[in-house]
Amino acid sequence: MIKILLADNHPVTRKGLEVLFTATQDIEVVGSVGDGESIIEFVKRNPVDLVLMETDLPKLNGLTVLRYFKKDFPNVKTLIFSAQPEEVYALNAIKAGASGFISKSENLITLSEAIYKVAEGGIYLSNDLTQQLAFGNRVSSNGKASFYKKLSTREAEVLKLLTIGKKNKEISQELDINEKTVSTYKARLMRKLKVTNLVDLVNQAKLAEEVL
Repeated sequence: MIKILLADNHPVTRKGLEVLFTATQDIEVVGSVGDGESIIEFVKRNPVDLVLMETDLPKLNGLTVLRYFKKDFPNVKTLIFSAQPEEVYALNAIKAGASGFISKSENLITLSEAIYKVAEGGIYLSNDLTQQLAFGNRVSSNGKASFYKKLSTREAEVLKLLTIGKKNKEISQELDINEKTVSTYKARLMRKLKVTNLVDLVNQAKLAEEVL
């Protein structure tokens, strides 16, 4: 039996998954939480084989949770189940410690297959992304999102927090890094996106996501 913790900031999504998995004999939903801090607290107190989680979570974002797991709970598998663009976030999630990334647009059969593969120790990515990686093509058709392949996991994490309106101090607290370090990452991101201010940085990042 695969013991799964559901983590999503939308209660309807979590409830829907609970109902769907009740018909699956070898998958048991052992918990359901709505933010990053609750994931960590639940895993500290309960046996969990796999966490099925969104990347956009309150309190602690998904990449921060993944980094925590990689350090303190390496035996707990994580599968990202997200509405965010796979080409933007999947590889950074894998680098941060996730064992797979699946889009919320996929059907239940595909989701179940991804869960089984990750639970068995494998890595799950969609066929489209796997083929793009095999041929070295991670650039969108008009090239606007090509810069994402050059981002480190930490840069992608800082960029995501900036795009949802987090300030330097908030980012430093969430990622447990110095506030000056946040400024350094912002400067790097601006150079890579070829912008000179925060407003343009955020706008360009959002535009890149939209065209994928």
